[in-house]
Amino acid sequence: MTTRIEKRFADLKSEGRAALVTFVMSGDPDYETSMAIIKALPKAGADVIELGMPFTDPMADGPSIQAAGVRALKAGQTLKKTLQMVRDFRKDEAATPIVLMGYYNPIYIYGVDKFLVDAKEAGVDGLIVVDLPPEEDEELCLPALKAGLNFIRLATPTTDDKRLPAVLNNTSGFVYYVSITGITGSAAPDATKVSAAVQRIKKHTKLPVAVGFGVKNAESARAIAAGADGVVVGSALIDALRKTLEADGKGGPATVKAVTDLVADIARGVRAAGTVAAE
Repeated sequence: MTTRIEKRFADLKSEGRAALVTFVMSGDPDYETSMAIIKALPKAGADVIELGMPFTDPMADGPSIQAAGVRALKAGQTLKKTLQMVRDFRKDEAATPIVLMGYYNPIYIYGVDKFLVDAKEAGVDGLIVVDLPPEEDEELCLPALKAGLNFIRLATPTTDDKRLPAVLNNTSGFVYYVSITGITGSAAPDATKVSAAVQRIKKHTKLPVAVGFGVKNAESARAIAAGADGVVVGSALIDALRKTLEADGKGGPATVKAVTDLVADIARGVRAAGTVAAE
């Protein structure tokens, strides 16, 4: 059975362009503003939505996304509320895939079996759980695949050809290539090196390869999109959100507009890469 993620990447491949994958933290800066952002993302140009599950001890996230997680938790966000956000999103939007991204601890506390049932029922399409290596697939990956959810794994510049088969085993939907060695938002990726890395990964898998970490604007998105199946942007969106917050941390219509305006600009960059490639 073709999943929503697989269909979206296949459709975009037919269009001759890469996907724009947008990351926002669920519940940041508050439930209502976060919900408004998520609902506006597809119209702004997002092809896939990554929804962060806020956690107090992230290991791969830079300062921007860490702060987003803290804001969300202080505003009362929980994993249960994150799943409710997906349900609310699905009331009006059935086509855009949603991937939950985060860490295993909240899922473990929620209960793996209950989480998978609730996530599938809510309309979640895939999971990225950063701190579960392939050696722990029985914990969550295999049950998630059995439940009909894609399990997306990260590959990095230090994932060599010897390690790649283990990383790609049981990976589905797409492969998330981390363009830099470090945390999110910490450096600008080298598009030439990224393209070469994507081609190396593609020798091991037929899955689409989306590239994240360090994409900030339309120009960097176009450069990455020219050599990948997808571009992931997260920290730049979180930074745009943060700049609109009031002194008390509250968001509003300006917050939604700041995020969606940047998504629209980056989407133009992604589409421009596809146009160039087709010429």
